[in-house]
Amino acid sequence: MPKSMGILGKKVGMTRVYTELGQATPVTVVQAGPCKVLQVKTVETDGYNAVQLGFDAKKASRVNKPAAGHFAKSNSEGYYHIREFRSDKAAEYAVGQEVNLSEFVKAGDVVDIQGTSKGKGFQGVMKRHGFKGGGGAHGSNFHRAPGSIGCSAWPSRVIKGKRMPGRMGNQTVLRKNVLVFDVRGDENVVLFKGPLPGAKNGLLKIFAK
Repeated sequence: MPKSMGILGKKVGMTRVYTELGQATPVTVVQAGPCKVLQVKTVETDGYNAVQLGFDAKKASRVNKPAAGHFAKSNSEGYYHIREFRSDKAAEYAVGQEVNLSEFVKAGDVVDIQGTSKGKGFQGVMKRHGFKGGGGAHGSNFHRAPGSIGCSAWPSRVIKGKRMPGRMGNQTVLRKNVLVFDVRGDENVVLFKGPLPGAKNGLLKIFAK
């Protein structure tokens, strides 16, 4: 993953923006920040440089006591999402500092974005890997099955890495070089060109270049 400072965001959904010539551009709307610095890690104290951010405020009544003690160090009640950004510039940040969207991105920038893709559950080979499948007529008894997977007498086993049915989606996805289409700092909203991984309200890590 990129070792650069960034900000946390929440995927709101997708829409389209029209230019003066009437050309439609698909964009993903993301609520990015504000975030609070909960902890600053250095090589001397933790073995690496990183900044821990909190995003999406939580009521104090919903925070357990161990977490409340951690949040109290930054004078905050609590957050739903806590993530780290590894960066050599970690020493430039202080615990309790607020991090805003305008510090990292502006319209026309290119950033990397990490999210968790939509989970699709246990799927067969046709949906998961795009297998063609068998004929659709009656009587073949071979429609959506994976077919033969063996290797005869030698090596008498299924080769490692064979494309098989299994869990699909719900994986960490990093999309690189995403164009920042528009930034609305007063609303903490940023528009990114094209789709981004994850479902609505999914957490995103936005890495500044």
